[in-house]
Amino acid sequence: MPVPWFLLSLALGRNPVVLSLERVVGPQDTARCSPGLSCHLWDGDVLCLPGSLVSAPGPVLVPTRLQTELVLRCHEETDCDLCVRVAVHLAVQGYWEDPEDEEKFRRAADPELEEPRNASLQAHIVLSFQAYPTAHCVLLEVQVPAALVQPGQSVGSVVFDCFEAALGAEVQIWSYTQPRYQKELNLTQQLPDCRGLEVQDNIQSCWALPWLNVSADGEDVRLVLDVSEEQRFGLSLYWNQVQGPIKPWWHSNLTGPQTITLNHTDLVPCLCIQVWPLEPDSVRTSICPFREDPRAHRNLWRAARLQLLPPLGWRLDAPCSLPAEATLCWQPLDGGPCLSLVPPLPRENVTVNKVLEFPLLKGHPNVCVQVSTWEKLQLQECLWADSLGPRKDDMLLVETRGPQDNGSLCALEPSGCTPLLSRASTRAARLGEQLLQDVQSGQCLQLWDNDLGALWACPMDKYIHQRWALVWLACLLLAAVLFLLLLLKMSRVKAAARSRAALLLYSADDASFERLVGALASALCQLPLRVAVDLWSRRDLSAQGALAWFHAQRRQTLQEGGVVVLLFSPGAVALCREWLQDATSAPRAHDPHDAFAASLSCVLPDFLQGRAPGRYVGAYFDKLLPADAVPALFRSVPVFSLPSQLPDFLGTLQGSAAPRPRRLAERAEQVSRALQPALDSCFRPPGAPGTGRGMGPEAGDRT
Repeated sequence: MPVPWFLLSLALGRNPVVLSLERVVGPQDTARCSPGLSCHLWDGDVLCLPGSLVSAPGPVLVPTRLQTELVLRCHEETDCDLCVRVAVHLAVQGYWEDPEDEEKFRRAADPELEEPRNASLQAHIVLSFQAYPTAHCVLLEVQVPAALVQPGQSVGSVVFDCFEAALGAEVQIWSYTQPRYQKELNLTQQLPDCRGLEVQDNIQSCWALPWLNVSADGEDVRLVLDVSEEQRFGLSLYWNQVQGPIKPWWHSNLTGPQTITLNHTDLVPCLCIQVWPLEPDSVRTSICPFREDPRAHRNLWRAARLQLLPPLGWRLDAPCSLPAEATLCWQPLDGGPCLSLVPPLPRENVTVNKVLEFPLLKGHPNVCVQVSTWEKLQLQECLWADSLGPRKDDMLLVETRGPQDNGSLCALEPSGCTPLLSRASTRAARLGEQLLQDVQSGQCLQLWDNDLGALWACPMDKYIHQRWALVWLACLLLAAVLFLLLLLKMSRVKAAARSRAALLLYSADDASFERLVGALASALCQLPLRVAVDLWSRRDLSAQGALAWFHAQRRQTLQEGGVVVLLFSPGAVALCREWLQDATSAPRAHDPHDAFAASLSCVLPDFLQGRAPGRYVGAYFDKLLPADAVPALFRSVPVFSLPSQLPDFLGTLQGSAAPRPRRLAERAEQVSRALQPALDSCFRPPGAPGTGRGMGPEAGDRT
């Protein structure tokens, strides 16, 4: 749940903490010192330029601590302004470089001399005061007698009266010397508003100050200004940045009362509210109520943008200052976490909205910038995302240099920095000697260099190619073998899918039997089988002759691994017996279109000479011909009774391409259903319409 908004009343009213302030009469600024010191306030403002640090020539006077106190500067009894009194505590820093100089300084301050000189240590102390929207600097000259000069010892303080400031404002105070011998002191202080001061009757701006409430409105924030309808006032929302100038966000002159709603996504920690009456020289009261709100901090990170500026610059854009650190890291090509480059590169405090430079000699697409707080990583941006192309498979080497100009190299990996000449099982350790030679021969790119070490980016492509060349060759050979096996299997599958050839030979006993044969041939084509039968080739029979057509079909069928099916019927059995009874005499003439009669001249020799097994299959319809009616010569090959033995018959025809038993039984059932109408027509009673001459055994043979 969101943190409830506390009520901010920027108006007169009771407050548990009330300050009673000292009065300072007169408009002039003054300075006073501790006993023993002398000080002087220079007239007019001075430039607020700290300058560069310089080395102290000997003992110097420097500020060590800042202390503030609120006072009232009054022009009349009821006309006062809030003022900040600043006390600067001083101490002596540094030592004499030449003992003779110290001796001269001491002797000049010796009171026992007949004509002692007024030897003293002098310093110019600058006080810089900033409170939105003004800045003011003063110069204090302080002298310390030589007798009080003891290096490292405090000598007293100087007090300045005073810097005028607005009620409720945030002020920043700096102190340093000119020239500057050390880092400047700084102090930030939030001044109280009218509610925190027991001076309502003395500060006129408190009399007409608008009443402002900041409260929750669901997820959003409501600003309620409860003033009379005639009162006009100014309201400003601004981003109060510690680093950089204040950024106004929204400003308007209004007439009360007013209610303004802020979207919760607009809240950031440095969003402040300033309100003042639209009167001459009115006091502006400011408050920053969202500094500790968690949602404001989340919004700040959502609004922050990390930009990379070629060639080696970067900037963090944000509406407020961020308590974060920036580091460089190395992003490997294979992903994974970005490997920190601290050390050897240092961490840096982030300065928002300011261009910073990478401490690198050259850019690399694997180098990234990380911005993080003490809790977690907040932002990351890599150089390759802009102008340096995609990431590379390079190894980052960290060189550490010792005092005797001896150094060591290690490779930055997810497990740590691995020494190149080690027995570790990492990639860098296996290629340690080669990487060391690459650095020495100049094949690696130097990214950073100083007295303590260096960073090198070494390409790994060639080692990957060398290492995997044989592996790739083996993979290619294996792929080729697998491809050949696949082609072989596919050729077999294609051969199976192409279906086996079957030449169907029968005796055309009558029209009903021919319809039965046609039904069988059509059903076999659905298995699939490539069936050749003279019923479908009458034009070729007329053109070639029955004997020539049979020879061509038989040769093609057997060459393709097919099978010749002898379909026995009473007529076919009679023809076979006719040929077998007198094999030496010429058989009588038959119908030139009767392929069965023409084929016996070639079929019988195959059976007599033992070449029939594997090439021929026999079949008969069990209701048309008894099993023992098939001549014994033809029983050297499988002979099936149809439709009772259809599964075995179909399995023999399809050979190696035959399906599993269950599937084969399903196909046999399909063929049986396809044959049933033709079988029924063959067994109609004599004289029934559509029947021909009898088909039973009593029809007799043709001898």
